[in-house]
This record gives sequence, C-alpha cells and structure tokens, in this order.
Amino acid sequence: MDNYTEMLGNIRSRDDFIAFMRLFSAAQQDTSVRDYLEALTAWAEDMDGYYKNADRKAPENIDWDLIASLLYAGSIYE
Repeated sequence: MDNYTEMLGNIRSRDDFIAFMRLFSAAQQDTSVRDYLEALTAWAEDMDGYYKNADRKAPENIDWDLIASLLYAGSIYE
C-alpha cells in the first residue's frame, strides 16, 4: 500500500504498525511532530527490550490498528 490511510483497518501486527508509522511520520510537515512520531516508531520496534530491561512482561494482544487509528484521527480531528 502506498498511502498510510489505506493501511487503516488492516494493521494486524507490530510490523504492520511500524510500516504505517514510517509512512505517517514521513507525511508530517511539522518537524517536531515528525520527530515525535519517529521516536514513537523506534520505541515500538524496540519495546521488547524495554520490557525485558524493566523486568516486566510485554503486553499481549495489542490492537495495533486501534493505536494507528487514534494517531491518525488526532492529526485530522477538529
């Protein structure tokens, strides 16, 4: 899919979410927003290490599509 909006409703995994986030963050005009979204994407990629280092169990059954939809909606909602 070429457009991140086409991905919404079809994000089933963390890898799908990361692919969405890369496209979504690249489309942002505001560099501070883009930097924030890129940092969020990097954390999502490395989150297993965070939970391991914190001696915590990583969450299971994450609804990645809902998270992506929330982030997108926040960018267009008036």
